[in-house]
Amino acid sequence: TAWCGIVYALIGGQPMMINGGTGPVLAFSEILYKVSKSMDVPFLTLNAWIGIWVAIYMFIGAVLDLNRVIVLCTRFTDEIFSFLISLIFIINAIGSPFSDVGVIHYFDMNHKAHDAYEDQPLYSHWASALLSLIVFIGTTQVAFLLRKFKFSPFLPSQAWRNTMTDFAVVISILIWSVIGNSFSEIPIEKLNVPSKFAPTFQCCDASCTTSWPNDCYGQSDPFGPRPWVVNLSDLNGKTWVPFMAAGPALLAFVLVFLDDGITWHLINHPSHKLNHGDAYNWDTIVVGVFVLINSMLGLPWLVAATVRSLNHIHAMAEKLPDGTFVSVHETRLSNLGIHVLVLITIFALDVLKLIPVPVLYGVFLFMGLVSLGSNQFWGRMLMFFMQPSKYPVQPYTQYMAPKRMHLFTAIQLFFFAALYAVKSIKVIAIAFPILIALCIPVRIYLLPKIFNEDELILIDSDPNTVKMWIANKEQEEELLLGGEEGGDDGDEDDVSNHDEEEGAIKPPTPVAAAPARRRRVRTVSMPAGHFMFSEQPSALGPQLRPQMVLGGDAVFRRSLTTPASQEEVSQIQDTTLEGMDLAAPSSSNTTRKNRPRPSRAQRRANSCPTQNMMFEIQIDTGMGRMQQPLETLNESVTSSRAPEL
Repeated sequence: TAWCGIVYALIGGQPMMINGGTGPVLAFSEILYKVSKSMDVPFLTLNAWIGIWVAIYMFIGAVLDLNRVIVLCTRFTDEIFSFLISLIFIINAIGSPFSDVGVIHYFDMNHKAHDAYEDQPLYSHWASALLSLIVFIGTTQVAFLLRKFKFSPFLPSQAWRNTMTDFAVVISILIWSVIGNSFSEIPIEKLNVPSKFAPTFQCCDASCTTSWPNDCYGQSDPFGPRPWVVNLSDLNGKTWVPFMAAGPALLAFVLVFLDDGITWHLINHPSHKLNHGDAYNWDTIVVGVFVLINSMLGLPWLVAATVRSLNHIHAMAEKLPDGTFVSVHETRLSNLGIHVLVLITIFALDVLKLIPVPVLYGVFLFMGLVSLGSNQFWGRMLMFFMQPSKYPVQPYTQYMAPKRMHLFTAIQLFFFAALYAVKSIKVIAIAFPILIALCIPVRIYLLPKIFNEDELILIDSDPNTVKMWIANKEQEEELLLGGEEGGDDGDEDDVSNHDEEEGAIKPPTPVAAAPARRRRVRTVSMPAGHFMFSEQPSALGPQLRPQMVLGGDAVFRRSLTTPASQEEVSQIQDTTLEGMDLAAPSSSNTTRKNRPRPSRAQRRANSCPTQNMMFEIQIDTGMGRMQQPLETLNESVTSSRAPEL
């Protein structure tokens, strides 16, 4: 991990990416281990030959620009794969049904963690399991609590709160490691770390073809660790293995290629507002070199780690309290520093032995739950159990029929369930990378036959495309309403009947009274208010929340959606950015005593909750004044953008 991370931080094409082992790659390694046992071939040798072939495929793929396929991935594929990785984190933390990994398995008296204490008469596996569960839950909860400190009123200054948020996971690990080691009479499982820096495979004899102690019962001590470089000729007389390895390597290449590509695709999502750009083909070559060298050394394959990379972006981002990305500090130093610290832990192996395994399970659960907050697929799955009138505000909940939205979610759920089932069935598990790749042609060729173009834009496109669709939709409705004002009532009936026959796209429900809705000027009382929201992560999946733009010399008007008296409304004046006093007293050019005290009506208006307040922008287009609800943060809005609005 250390050497791959350091090298990638120096020469990699996407500095925000974190290399590491992932759930799908680990699952493939487990499958490969079982295949090696059935073939009676040493696992490390078979793994090395497959790694060589994977590296060759990666080089060929980069030269042929196979990463063009990744551009075809949409939310449909990205979210299925992302949800799979998140669920692997969560399930392995709580308790996997297919292995003894997870905190729930501590309640089984036959768990390997209890073997070292079976001769102690006072030892209780129930007490150990309960303490492990408390440490597990506590680690996750404290990490979530400290993560919110950045926007809390506690601690002396903002610098303290920022530090608390940035090191939330580290602080939680330290706290609960101390608590877990405080009960000497109730031991819990600790991290299994070797006593020295060396390969962990122990040989029975000088040939090092057998593993101690599994293959040499009765031998008290091992002969020694294996050599650092894997012996490629140790094939048990099966000289055809290097050529046969090309077949499984093709499946492994598909998995690694998609794991990397989808992670890069998620990293470069427009909502993250990254400026660095992408380097798919160069990164494919770099990861191929990592796989080749690690295979020769008998080390795990390290690829683009989805959950860790996204958490890295969130940690380096400047965000608003609702989670909106304002900017991301793109630097190689954080990536480099992380892996230098990993390298330093080689000299602190005795300290690592003190970390309880349930603490690490708590970190895994935290990472899995955090990644679910931005997964739209997860949010739509929860809508199966919601009252329709309580659906979160999203374009697909506002403009699509609920049954059509649920049909799309059900198709995604089917492919996810099939993917997880294939991964879990030993006989066919090696083919599960094919199922991931199958999602791409299904989205391109099958879904357009089930859903129309408007529906796919609303539920499976990037936010900018959705905003453009909504703007065009509302412009068409304004033209129709303008025709109605001219007396053409019959056309409206025809259009209304046509929409009912389609049954897919619902027209937005007017919020204001009919006379205000018929005006040619956009006002905050129109359904165009969707432009005032942006997608933010939450426990229920991504949701749209109110936004506000500051920029240029645009004229802003604040309008209350709650009833207000005429006197209160008259106090709310138009103002430009230069005329808005938004800075804190410490950063303002004027002193506090020189500021005019706002009237009671203004203070009452300013104290209105965000949910009850909407913002709009007014622009002189040269063809008359135009009012437009605000759509994103920190965009400089000038008259040159008027045609887009």
